[in-house]
Amino acid sequence: MHIRRDDVVEVIAGDDRGRRSRVLSVDPRKGRAVVEGVNRVYKHLKRSRKNPQGGRLEIEAPVRISNLQLVCSKCDRPVRTGTKVADDGKKRRVCRKCGADLGEL
Repeated sequence: MHIRRDDVVEVIAGDDRGRRSRVLSVDPRKGRAVVEGVNRVYKHLKRSRKNPQGGRLEIEAPVRISNLQLVCSKCDRPVRTGTKVADDGKKRRVCRKCGADLGEL
């Protein structure tokens, strides 16, 4: 999985194309991620004691990971990622454009 929680990503397809935001959660089994402020949907609430008026709640729905691209912190643009093994033996994500380290894999 090339995208992790708290990464900054850019949406490359869909209604929110071009929007940059932070990843809130990732579901690797389904290949989806919830991104802050992207793919907003309404959840209709029935009247209850907790919510006496009912109404609509706007929440973020998951987005396919194939529609997201990681934003490099050094070149500040959406990039593809590669992997390199660091000196300590851990795999690291690297930017394919500038070679910047993007964190642990």
